[in-house]
Amino acid sequence: MEGGFIPDGTGEDSMGRMLGWVGGLMLALGLTGSGPAQSEADPVSFAGKTIDWIIPFTQGGGSDTWARFNAPFLARHLPGNPEIRIVNEPGGGGTRGPNLFASRARPDGLTVLGTSGSTQFPYLLGDLRVRYEYKDWEPVMVAPTGGVVYVAPETGVTSPQDFAKLRDQRLVFASQGPTSLDLVPMLAFRLLGLDVDYVFGYTGRGDGLIAMSRGEVTIDYQTTASFLRNVVPMIEAGNAVPLMSWGVLDEHGQMQRDPTFPDLPILEEVYEMLFGVAPSGPDYDAYKAFNIAGFAAQKMVVLPAGTPPEIVEAWQQAWRDVFADPEYEARVHAVLGAYGQVTGRAAEALFVAGTTIEPEVRRRILTMLSSEYSVRLSD
Repeated sequence: MEGGFIPDGTGEDSMGRMLGWVGGLMLALGLTGSGPAQSEADPVSFAGKTIDWIIPFTQGGGSDTWARFNAPFLARHLPGNPEIRIVNEPGGGGTRGPNLFASRARPDGLTVLGTSGSTQFPYLLGDLRVRYEYKDWEPVMVAPTGGVVYVAPETGVTSPQDFAKLRDQRLVFASQGPTSLDLVPMLAFRLLGLDVDYVFGYTGRGDGLIAMSRGEVTIDYQTTASFLRNVVPMIEAGNAVPLMSWGVLDEHGQMQRDPTFPDLPILEEVYEMLFGVAPSGPDYDAYKAFNIAGFAAQKMVVLPAGTPPEIVEAWQQAWRDVFADPEYEARVHAVLGAYGQVTGRAAEALFVAGTTIEPEVRRRILTMLSSEYSVRLSD
């Protein structure tokens, strides 16, 4: 079986805060009430089967780390204890994997897709490469996450207090593309007045990590799982300097410091440090909208259209059992960070929030992509 454990790091629990916000979403979306009733059909069993878990990115990045940590626990708790195989399908700025899933996955519970902001964003923006429809899928788990921006020591920056030094430099960033999850740092760097040369065409954040370790780029970010696993050792060795996190939403929908990285400022704090005022206006509104879509509801596990309700429920129950597994509880925060993963109606609420965008925000981003990066996503 592919997937396994990753050495422990640090983290604290923010489930209460996140679930408070999810509860508000559920009320707003009309999703309150009891969970689905247990099916009266024959019990579902995956005994002797192999489940393919498609991850649309290269090995080593945050999504891959997330899936490989969760896989052995799912194998333990899914009925019949099937083998779970992680299938990496990078390409297309995060769209190749979900396109394959949409066209080939059968509704038998034996193929699931792990999504990310880099699969959500092209969908939200109407990217012509998208051949999938989120509304057709059944979410069985949603995992909020965070992320950290860090730079090479060669920039002369030694702490977040040196952030202003970056505004006098031309930085290099390895990107999957402007419609991927990298749109969040692109909007952030734009707000903060950084001069960044984006090298497009990388197939995952794991590739960006390799480019940073080789000295090919000077600024990067990794989602929490990859940061804890891969970047923390670089920091300890003096080969990287952490600058800021993307933060988390509190129960009132306001951005706060990430409890996994309580010593790092968030963009809002860095902006105020640089300019003396809190960020506001349409550019900040766009950044915050995609931050929410890309991180508060970033990673999802979905089943294909037409999956029978009893199979959907079997997957949801397996996740409930995973979350309650004492070994999982003891390890998850160290590997994936201090974020509350959810299933059932809470997952459905986050699923809706992460795949919905206000038309004016979409128009603004499309205009920016066209004028600044010559990216046209529709006819």
